[in-house]
Amino acid sequence: MKAKIHPKYENTNITCVCGNVIETRSTSKDIKVEICSACHPFFTGKQKLVDTAGRIERFRKKYNIKE
Repeated sequence: MKAKIHPKYENTNITCVCGNVIETRSTSKDIKVEICSACHPFFTGKQKLVDTAGRIERFRKKYNIKE
């Protein structure tokens, strides 16, 4: 490995707007994100399907799917 060509790899905090702080290691210092695994709807189970022009309802009717 060549000396003095690699970036400095140090401890850093990733801060989400929801207040969640994750400690990790990175070449960047103090990263701020808008969404994390603690507040993302996919991970929290609060995901909603957006029905555009009744497409979900037509799909359910076509394949006889009940909620």
